[in-house]
Amino acid sequence: MYKIQTLNKISPDGLALFPRDTYEIASEILNPDAVLVRSAKMHDMEIPATVKAIA
Repeated sequence: MYKIQTLNKISPDGLALFPRDTYEIASEILNPDAVLVRSAKMHDMEIPATVKAIA
């Protein structure tokens, strides 16, 4: 299962494209595989080594 951390309010229509049996999606998630962001200040954010993609 892949873990995706969201940094903003993401449209439920967009999140529905990620099958729940494959992806765990939450705003508070440890060791995410990816970060999904609409618009956020990330310059001071510490990005975990587990992150493979930011979109």
